[in-house]
Amino acid sequence: MDKIFITRLIPEFGLDRVRESFPTLDVWEEELPPSREMLIERARGADGLLCLLTDKIDGEVMDAIGKQLKVISSMSVGVDHIDVAAATARGIPVGNTPGVLTDATADQAFALMLSAARRVTESERFLRAGKWVTWQPSLLLGADFAGATLGVIGFGRIGQAVAKRAQGFDMRVLYHDPTASPAHNAQPVDLDTLLRESDFVSVHVPLTAQTKHFVNAEFLSKMKSNAVLVNTARGGVLDQTALYIALRSNRIFAAALDVTDPEPLPMDSPLLELENCIIVPHLGSASKKTRDMMSLLAAQNLIAGLKGERLPNCINPEVYKS
Repeated sequence: MDKIFITRLIPEFGLDRVRESFPTLDVWEEELPPSREMLIERARGADGLLCLLTDKIDGEVMDAIGKQLKVISSMSVGVDHIDVAAATARGIPVGNTPGVLTDATADQAFALMLSAARRVTESERFLRAGKWVTWQPSLLLGADFAGATLGVIGFGRIGQAVAKRAQGFDMRVLYHDPTASPAHNAQPVDLDTLLRESDFVSVHVPLTAQTKHFVNAEFLSKMKSNAVLVNTARGGVLDQTALYIALRSNRIFAAALDVTDPEPLPMDSPLLELENCIIVPHLGSASKKTRDMMSLLAAQNLIAGLKGERLPNCINPEVYKS
């Protein structure tokens, strides 16, 4: 009988699908993820592993689990927490959950853009602190949204969905992605042009060795002083120290982050001192329907791998060539 370890309690929508084929599961039910040592202990001897982005799965972990490991399925789109090259070298297919979280994440990016532009969280804190004494012509003035220029960096599914939403606000949309084709009336430009002309910059690139701290001091120095930066990609894409300096000095107007590095963000992070920085706890895909569908895709990848079938969403298909 196949042994399965699931590193967190995922939505029943997907969990029930796994149970239909494999009634005996080992599920980590604690709120916090298992430590590396506990993950290895519980997963040792497993044929299938279903993990989350909070679990670092490298070659050492794979070897500790054992040569019988047939599949690694992650309930996420990004797989920077998995050493995919190590999995491929061991003949292990790795699955992810693309597509189903596109709309939810694009919605989140727009919600953050609007909130930062109109200083929503700052103004709520202002009200709750009892500082609102009367209507004032110059109170908490924000940035205009309709007709502004939006720059999208990374023009995959989510980046294109953000561009599509921008049409409803009559925004001019620029994008930077050498591998993407134009869509939704967006105009391809080089990065410097995008930063120079955009009122809003939304980041949608995966975290790789090449994109680590892609948003750095030089990047921020090229943005408009009235610009808003939004990151719903991965925290490691952004140099948070450089962002703090840019925001504190009003080099840019505001920033809104759905992701940080590390996660959770330490409570002594200087970013939390800033009124012009919105930070939320990685909620890009946090809608009931979206998380249900993510759990289902993760379950389908897991089941296919255990049955020796091709994963519906495999990020290292080269394993099937060997």
